[in-house]
Amino acid sequence: MDDKNRLKILLVEDDEVDVMTVRRAFAEVQFGNPIHHAEDGVAALEKLRSGEVPRDKLLVLLDLNMPRMNGIEFLREIRADDSLHWLPVVVLTTSDHERDRVEAFGLNVAGYLVKPVTFEGFIRLISAFKKYWTYVEMP
Repeated sequence: MDDKNRLKILLVEDDEVDVMTVRRAFAEVQFGNPIHHAEDGVAALEKLRSGEVPRDKLLVLLDLNMPRMNGIEFLREIRADDSLHWLPVVVLTTSDHERDRVEAFGLNVAGYLVKPVTFEGFIRLISAFKKYWTYVEMP
């Protein structure tokens, strides 16, 4: 598959250890798709609106607990933006609170994943994530 038709990931995550864990897990399961990184919702919006991160075949992998603009605030912002409202977003967070899950799904997330405690659990999660997104048709 050429790079133009390849799924791209925008990882919106403030914790550098979690960023490294996601990158390492993607490499481990041979999910070789390009990963762009933004440290919070504000930075993610800037990258999306400036074109720094290409929007075609893009999936946002979003943490909820971040400074400046958290994940829910980011979701509200992109869902209200005519040029970004269609972006598929999967939440990847430590929050297992029902309130967060309900609010995220109310903002049309494509999925809600709770970060596993162990790296082995993370590998299993990313492997399942890879299998699912391999079959999804992207605009």
